[in-house]
Parts: sequence; C-alpha cells; structure tokens
Amino acid sequence: MAIEKVLGIETEYGIVGGPDHDPITASSLVVNAFAQPGMSHVNWDFEDEMPGHDARGFPAFTSVAPLIETHLANTVLPNGARFYVDHAHPEYSSPEVRTPLEGVRYDAAGEEVLRRAARAANELGHYPQPIVVYKNNSDGKGNSYGTHENYLVERSIEFADIVRAMVPHLISRQIICGAGKVGAETEAGFALGPTYQIAQRSEFFEEIVGLETTLKRPIVNTRDEPHGDPERFRRLHVIIGDANMSQVATFVKLGSTSLLLATLEDFGTSAFPLPPRQPVRAVRLYGSDVSLRASVEDEEGRSLSAWDYQDALWHLADQYVGETGGSAVAGESEVAFILSTWRELLDGVRDDRDLVADRIDWVAKLRLIEGYQERHGLRSDDMRLRAIDLQYHDVRPERSLAARCGLRELIAPNDIQRSLAEPPRSTRAYFRGRCIAQYPESIAAANWDSVVFDLGADPLQRVPMMDPLRGTAELTEELLDRCTTARQLLDELGS
Repeated sequence: MAIEKVLGIETEYGIVGGPDHDPITASSLVVNAFAQPGMSHVNWDFEDEMPGHDARGFPAFTSVAPLIETHLANTVLPNGARFYVDHAHPEYSSPEVRTPLEGVRYDAAGEEVLRRAARAANELGHYPQPIVVYKNNSDGKGNSYGTHENYLVERSIEFADIVRAMVPHLISRQIICGAGKVGAETEAGFALGPTYQIAQRSEFFEEIVGLETTLKRPIVNTRDEPHGDPERFRRLHVIIGDANMSQVATFVKLGSTSLLLATLEDFGTSAFPLPPRQPVRAVRLYGSDVSLRASVEDEEGRSLSAWDYQDALWHLADQYVGETGGSAVAGESEVAFILSTWRELLDGVRDDRDLVADRIDWVAKLRLIEGYQERHGLRSDDMRLRAIDLQYHDVRPERSLAARCGLRELIAPNDIQRSLAEPPRSTRAYFRGRCIAQYPESIAAANWDSVVFDLGADPLQRVPMMDPLRGTAELTEELLDRCTTARQLLDELGS
C-alpha cells in the first residue's frame, strides 16, 4: 500500500530595490521585518541539514551539494513554515501538509507573508527604490531561482524506479502548470528561438539526475534528506517546476504528482509510459512550443508530445484511483476533484484555451501579452512585453497583472489569513507551530523534524519528530491546550 503523501512547496521569490539594490540585503530586511516584536523569531536548527547526501549512494565527481548559509536571516513561523534568505532571495517553505488542497492553502499563505514582509521592510527603511517581490522564476538576465516541491515516498522504492516513472510527468506537466515567459535566457533557449515559452524554468535544465539545484540543474534531484526516519521514508525533492499564480495550477501540480507517486508505490514502474530517449532535449522542446505539437521519441522509438504523455498519465492515475480509491493522496471528493480538474485543463489547453485561461498561468499571461502587442503594434522582442511578463508575478494585488486576469481561487481569503498563524492540523507541523506560538521564549530553535527547548539553567532539550504524521492536532491538541508552560509540556512528554 502506498504511504500517505505528505507534501509541501518551497518558493524563492524574486526581489528588487532596497539599499544599494543588493538582493541579499533586501532579502534579509524582508525576512527580519516580518519577525518584529510580537511575531515569532525562532531560529532555524541546522543540526539535521544534509545537502550532500545523494540518493545514488555517492555523488558523481562533478556534483556539488548546495551550500548551507547559516549566517543569513532564518526563522520559523507560527504556522509551521520556514521563512529565510536563500542565496539572494527571500524563501518561504510551507509547512508539511497532508493533501494537495492544503498545499495550495499554505502556498497562498506564503504569498501573504511576502506581501506583509515587503510592506513592513519598506515602512522601516523608506528606500529610494522600494523593495518589490515577485513570485516568479527568472530575472530575464539568465538567472533562475526555484520553486521546489517535496513529497513523502516509501523508502523501499528504488530511486532508479522513481526516475524511470516520474521523468515523463516532470517534463510534460508544464503544459498545464507552466507559468509562461517572454523570450529566452540561455544558449539552449536561444537555440530553440521561442518568442514565448510555456514554462519559465525548462530551458535551464541540463541533466536527467543530479545533486545540484543551481548549476547543471537535473530533472530529478538526488538529494537524499528525508526529514524523517531514513529507514522508512524518502523525500522526493522536485526542483523542476514554476511558481504558479494560479491556485488551480498549483493544485493540479501537487495532486497529479502525488497520485502518480502513489501509483508507483502500488503498481510499479511497468505501468508507466516509457521516458524519452533524450529527456533534457524533451523538456526544453516541450517548454518552448506553445502549439503543443512538438514530439520526441520514447525509448522504443514512438513519437510522443507533452500532451500525449499527460493524457497517458491521467488515464493511469484514473485507473489507480478506480482500483484503490487514492486515499494515500486525499479523501474521495478531493481525489475526484484532482482528476476532473486535471482532465479539464488537459482537454482545454488542446481544444479551446479560452476555457482554461482562468486556470493555466501561461495561457492567461499569453493572452495579456498578445492583446497588448496587438493594440500597440509591438514587435515580439519589445521590452514592454517583458515588463508585462514580470508584472504578472508582482505579489502586490494592486500591481499584479495576475490579480486582474480573473484566475479562479480555490482558497477563501479568510482561510489564507488564518493560515498565517494556524499550522495545518494534519501533520507534525501542528506541534511545531503550536509550540512556537505558545512558548516562543522557551524555544532555542526548530526544524522540520525537531523542536529544541531552552528552559534556562537546564541543558537544551530536543523533541524529535521523525514521523511527519505524528504531532498532528488529533494526537497533540489536548496536550498542548492543557500545558501552559514549556516545562509542563516537556514533563508530560517525558512521562
């Protein structure tokens, strides 16, 4: 049986403005501004960080693990999320959640965190150029930054099987989950000559598998850092994908990937379509072809478009749900909603894009671009079109073009606001978030799988949380409600 699919999203936000136009300084100001008195400022615990662990057993000689920047602003929020500076970007890593719809909710909460944080930083600093934050994936100058997904997977599944099964999905899902981009930024992108691309990140990928996340980016990342019991769990760290302004696109991205991972655990690799002979070429070609007609050969020589792959994978997921119910991913109604929405987006993007322009980012953005270009008689390389591209991703509602496109919302604004302070009830993030909210002065640090308490004269006490499905509201709410102090909590846990 497939294990329950705990998941989450990490988003590095684009940033401009601030003192001397230095993105690291601006990012630090944003993170620190959000963690003012009255708000949580619990430090991140780096004890369990293992960026060099490779799922292949050992890294290739050319692999370089991501750096751990312990000196930059880094805090844990009362909703269980991590908010920090990653290289030159403010990054929001959502708390672990149990279903794709919860994933959308806490991803949307991240956008609100960034809005509030940037506004607070600007009010404190009054900079000549205000700090502005964008939920996008490239700066237009050849620099790309990531939106990463994480999925809990059974440790017994061989990593090679994950690669074999998931490559077809990861390279093709961009036709419904891509955020769209004007022009190209890399030699590989320029060689394809697109005036508009379906996805922002596809042209930046160079390998099928690998450990890196910023250089020689792989379609499947090999970082083996389960953030849980390594004997039982893997964490599939997906680095190929765009930051979506569309909540529906985020939902389908998380839902389809979760369903296919559960399918892999129960059905095995033989149920999946064969990957392309040249996956890197395929992901770039698919990403640059708005006609959706581009095709590549699979390992047996059959010619398949990105739509063909997605159609086959949808039918596989539908079969899986029909036979198992899909409860590893979500409840019956949510699983049905994943399948029906995924199907609507697939058929709409092929047959009538007007029907899905309110749910697929690249389609919505392309309509804006083409409408402005036609009205003003602009060439396809006019810089004003790039400005529209960027403005689509502005997190400020009054400036965001995405906010004016009529994108469908899945999460009510009030629920998003509550999610800034309330952790998800379905995972260990509940225990983490409640502890941070109730005992901030008694917590030295926290990370995904532990909370470290400091009660003063006593040694630091670490409470491990090696199972993402422990520490839920069901298991700990009553305990936390009756423990008014951290010492009382630790005494009860110890007993």
